[in-house]
Amino acid sequence: MNFENELSHSLNESLRAKREFWERHQKSFFQVGEMLWTAVQADKKVLIFGNGGSACDALHFAGEWVNRYKRDRRPLPCMALTADAPLLTCIGNDASFDQIFEKPIQAFGQNDDVAIGISTSGNSENVIRGLYAARAKGMHTIALVGGSGGRIVKESHADLLLNVDTCKTTARIQETHEWILHALCEYIDLQLLGPELSQ
Repeated sequence: MNFENELSHSLNESLRAKREFWERHQKSFFQVGEMLWTAVQADKKVLIFGNGGSACDALHFAGEWVNRYKRDRRPLPCMALTADAPLLTCIGNDASFDQIFEKPIQAFGQNDDVAIGISTSGNSENVIRGLYAARAKGMHTIALVGGSGGRIVKESHADLLLNVDTCKTTARIQETHEWILHALCEYIDLQLLGPELSQ
């Protein structure tokens, strides 16, 4: 097996997924950026959630929101609903795994907060229920999905969508989602701090 060719193919596929997302969905990206910037200005919080690799992306984003992305700035309120293993397993065991995001959003979500649900397929029932609960609380909703966007797109479960729709490979979708989340952090840093002096 030619490992170099295989890995080069993976790299090119990842780069292509990012480039095609940006070429097709810049307008949606900036709409999401403005939604988040409005929340920051109003001292509203972000609740972010997903499963598996998307759960890790949620934790990663929350860390950069509360602590910093590239430059020091004031902490921003963000909770990754994937962080509390005892709570998640309690809900999963006593109620249903489908409710592990719904219930925390019902507990912590407030009017004009922002919910970000991440699902590579767009079909994760717990993410869908989390987005539905967020709307019921008067929150603004964003979904990161891939491919066809699944039920989240078909049933319009989010106010704004960031869909890696030219790719069907889960790993490449997840890599693009991570880039999108970093780009949103960069957008907020630019709004708060202006351009970097080194640029």
